[in-house]
Amino acid sequence: MNLQTDVCIVGGGPAGALLGYLLAKKGISTIVVERTSGDNREFRGEHINAETEAILKEHNLFDKIEALGLLKMKKVEYYYGRNIVKSITPTREDHVGIHIPQPHILSAVSNEAAQFPNYKLLLNTSVTGLVQDENGNYTGVTAKQNGKEINISSRVVVGTDGRYSTVRRLADITASEETHGYDVLWAKIPAPVGWAPSTKMVFVNGHQLALFTQTGGMIQIGWNIEEGTIASLRKQPLEPFLEPLLTSFPELEPIVHDHIQSWKNFVCLKVFSSNAETWVKDGLVIIGDAAHTMTPTAAIGINCAIKDAYVLAPILEQALIDGDFSETKLKEFEIERRAEIEQQQKMQFEKEESFKDHFLEVVGI
Repeated sequence: MNLQTDVCIVGGGPAGALLGYLLAKKGISTIVVERTSGDNREFRGEHINAETEAILKEHNLFDKIEALGLLKMKKVEYYYGRNIVKSITPTREDHVGIHIPQPHILSAVSNEAAQFPNYKLLLNTSVTGLVQDENGNYTGVTAKQNGKEINISSRVVVGTDGRYSTVRRLADITASEETHGYDVLWAKIPAPVGWAPSTKMVFVNGHQLALFTQTGGMIQIGWNIEEGTIASLRKQPLEPFLEPLLTSFPELEPIVHDHIQSWKNFVCLKVFSSNAETWVKDGLVIIGDAAHTMTPTAAIGINCAIKDAYVLAPILEQALIDGDFSETKLKEFEIERRAEIEQQQKMQFEKEESFKDHFLEVVGI
């Protein structure tokens, strides 16, 4: 199968979906390539901030997402044992973050994009190669969908395909990585009756334990563990690991015992941040985690990626008008975004290092 388009977006997560929509409604021919079926993506960030909320509202997408379901967080609480040592409530907005299940944002945005005849979403499709012309400009991708070969010719390729980006690798773009000294174990349980929409942070043996209320009556729990220790943890009894959680929230005990019965009930996320040496080449751009992997701290990864898409869309529109997809032209995107991303990554390190400061008076560190 041979396809032709103005922009080929590799990766159908929130940033790829939003970019596809923004381009399609401007009349730009767009194909989004997503390797999964769209509803079985592995763990991704699902909390948006006020800036992302404003972007979605500007493009009349927030109401569509809200109709499918979202949850506004009403407070952030810091616990030491069973005691709340600090509480943060909304100031200007009516929330301190919004949980949106990723299927909801993807469904709402993709459904809106699908209304445009110049938009196409290819699910279950994996990119196998990048195409270049005789001058080295990127001019498309090769892919496979259910074993069938697909050739997509495009004027620009955008990689929004995550921390282990295929586009970045195929384009021979290197990225510097920094570890943060911890990994995260994730588990999900039903919320008990009366559990308020909130983010709860617990100080446990120098590490962070976080509970995030989710849409649909669930709680996502994240345990920061020492980097690289998951294998040794799995050889130990589970009960001592769960004890600090149950000490702070004894009301969760029956639910935790019903839903976290072995180490198999956890998903381990290897934590690192990265920054690619360049985010653009002639005819190619990478955005989101493909360009700059963020850690889970402050839940900003999805927000950074969505802002990337928001900033890139008008740059690509102008590039199409000018017929200029050179590295120099596309570099406008990187110039506009890199400084903020680097500042955000620095902030993540600072927040991780200062987490214990929220508990100084109680813990006496």
